[in-house]
Amino acid sequence: MQRFSFLSLIKHSLSKHEGWQPFWREPAPKPRYRIIIIGGGGHGLATAYYLAKNHGITDVAVLEKGWIGGGNTGRNTTVVRSNYLWNESGALYEHALKLWEGLTDDLNFNLMFSQRGVLNLAHKLGDVREGIRRVEANRLNGIDAEWLTPEQAKAFCPIVNIDRSARYPVLGATLQRRGGIARHDNVAWGFARAADSRGVDIIQNCEVTGILRENGRAVGVETSRGTIRAEKIGIVTAGHSSVLAEMAGFRLPIQSHPLQALVSEPIKPVLPCVVMSNTVHVYVSQSDKGELVLGAGIDTFNSYAQRGSFPVIEHQMAALIELFPIVSRLRMMRSWGGIVDVCPDASPIIGKTPIKDLYINCGWGTGGFKATPGSGWVFAHTIATGEPHPLNAAFSLDRFATGALIDEHGAAAVAH
Repeated sequence: MQRFSFLSLIKHSLSKHEGWQPFWREPAPKPRYRIIIIGGGGHGLATAYYLAKNHGITDVAVLEKGWIGGGNTGRNTTVVRSNYLWNESGALYEHALKLWEGLTDDLNFNLMFSQRGVLNLAHKLGDVREGIRRVEANRLNGIDAEWLTPEQAKAFCPIVNIDRSARYPVLGATLQRRGGIARHDNVAWGFARAADSRGVDIIQNCEVTGILRENGRAVGVETSRGTIRAEKIGIVTAGHSSVLAEMAGFRLPIQSHPLQALVSEPIKPVLPCVVMSNTVHVYVSQSDKGELVLGAGIDTFNSYAQRGSFPVIEHQMAALIELFPIVSRLRMMRSWGGIVDVCPDASPIIGKTPIKDLYINCGWGTGGFKATPGSGWVFAHTIATGEPHPLNAAFSLDRFATGALIDEHGAAAVAH
């Protein structure tokens, strides 16, 4: 793993970082590749990495319209978990979590992955029933899950308020001990460097402006840096997926919404885990710098703007104070937003499109970051072989025609 001594860090900072070796090359785009991946976020970079590692396909270009880590990968709250309700979701997210557990070593890059536990609070009888149901479903699928009493929840997270006189008293909680957080920038950089080291071209500031089609199949893309042709193309552009689909001539059953988060001023360690609440609608963890990292729900309006509205912040602050009264005087430092693409069943689309040799990975809504390695793994398999991996077979686009939906609104109700 790459390490820097304290003296070397001082030396490089005084030299204005001149002489630092870049993490990846800055190649000019070639006129043709075997595979093009549109989107240089975590999922796109993971797809390129696993194409090279698992399938030996290195003639790959990742096209990013901005800079690596400038989209949703760098604009989320970094929660990692696999405690989804349905068999299909549980299997995919659990595969991702198992990859997370070895990913720092695999990429030879410190992702700051911390399995500190994810606590989902229940405040109403419906929450209790749903929580216990999900715990049992997780256990049947081999996913670690526990049901805690209010007292056990407080023992695990001492600052949570379990006073019975609260507006929404805590009646219990689910706990996934293997869940936690990771450092989002490191995830993007780690996958980018690892993919680059295997020969993948990562091309930044290269916006795709059109999809080239011949005889019903995709054969390349028009970009701000010229025409690039390919045998196969994968679209992994999160909130802008519908824009790329329109370029190719088909529609997606998704909507794009702003999703915002914010961080507090740094404080001493007080929060040992991730805490989430669907009822009061906030979730919170504490970063390595001491900031509380907070999120809530999506803004209800459709937008491609990387910012949100004040009412969401106001609501989540009220929820935060109800759950953790000791932070009532904490100051918030900054907020930011990402763009999420949401499917009607709150589950992603990973597979073929109506255009031959064009594949799409989208619709993750608020659950994209935690799926990063698993998403890349199965999407790489799908593109390389032309057929879905068993883990993503159920997440095809045609499920919206057959009615075989995977309704994860309950497990994905809190944006994280």
